[in-house]
Amino acid sequence: MTDFKTKYGAAWTDLTITLAALATSATKVAGRESAAIDNSADLFLDVLLGGKITTGTTPTDAKTIEVWVYGENLDDDTYNDVLDGTDSDETITSDDIKNSALKLAAVISTNDTSDRVYYFGPISVARLFGGRMPRKWGVFVAHDTGVNLNATGSNHQISYRGVLAQSA
Repeated sequence: MTDFKTKYGAAWTDLTITLAALATSATKVAGRESAAIDNSADLFLDVLLGGKITTGTTPTDAKTIEVWVYGENLDDDTYNDVLDGTDSDETITSDDIKNSALKLAAVISTNDTSDRVYYFGPISVARLFGGRMPRKWGVFVAHDTGVNLNATGSNHQISYRGVLAQSA
């Protein structure tokens, strides 16, 4: 009988998402979508998702940053609602649509400290989709901190590392 063990991808890979100076959204339906990741070649069984997001100057106390994951919908290269698989600002139609069409990966509680770095992860993406990776997927980030996120691009990073199985 063959034993199978977890095999991790060679390195963490950054998603293409521009979070520098992302505007606040009181309802957290306006935010930023990443470019979609195509898993049809790598065939990862799971992906670990993690990163850091930095608040701006004088944020409001007791607010949150949300990280959502989206997957390819019924047709190739289409996604739910206004998402299009590109690194772009998007406004989801409503909170109801966001809650039904995307999967909540992380809620980061923030305080009123300026330019604070908040880390999240690692999070299993496959777990969010019932144990199976979507063929194409990406993230959507929104926040209600009361100010734009930090304006320096390198102060934000969202990355993933693929997970495979190997015979022992």
